[in-house]
Parts: sequence; C-alpha cells; structure tokens
Amino acid sequence: MKQLLVLALLAAAPASAEGTLGGKTVDCYCTDSHGSRVELGENICLTVGGRSFTAQCQMSLNVPMWREVRPNCLSSSLRPLQSPLPPASAPAASG
Repeated sequence: MKQLLVLALLAAAPASAEGTLGGKTVDCYCTDSHGSRVELGENICLTVGGRSFTAQCQMSLNVPMWREVRPNCLSSSLRPLQSPLPPASAPAASG
C-alpha cells in the first residue's frame, strides 16, 4: 500500500511542476513581426515570404509556435462591385 502511495506522489510531482521554473510561473506567448506579445490561442494575420495567412499561437513540445489555421487573412476592406446593381423597383400593388 505504501508503494502505491509513493508511486502516486511521484507521478503527481511533475504534473504540478508544469509551467513553473524555480517556483515561478513561466508565461508562454508568441510574438508578432513587430515584437508585440500575442497570447496562446489568439489568431493574427502573418505575412511570411510574401504570403499572408491566418495563424494561431499554440504550444508544440513546450515551445510557443505559430500554426496556420486558414490560407488567407480576413479583411475588413470593401471591394468595388464588378457591375452596378440595377435600381430597386417599387413592389406592384395588389388589389
């Protein structure tokens, strides 16, 4: 019984030490191309080698890294219409 208790305590020790270094919590985050901090789980538009894509800050093997989640970036800019819309006509009166 004592051996099981010792094994359980030894197995729990590494799990409780995760994310700490010398008793201090280690903040994990990514940085963008300007050096600004980006939290884990956040999505941003990255441009690498002339190609833009949406990437998410994730952990891989205890290292923060960028993972592509969409091939393009979302944009809030409006593009002009290819052809103008026809004018709206008044609905026909029924009666």
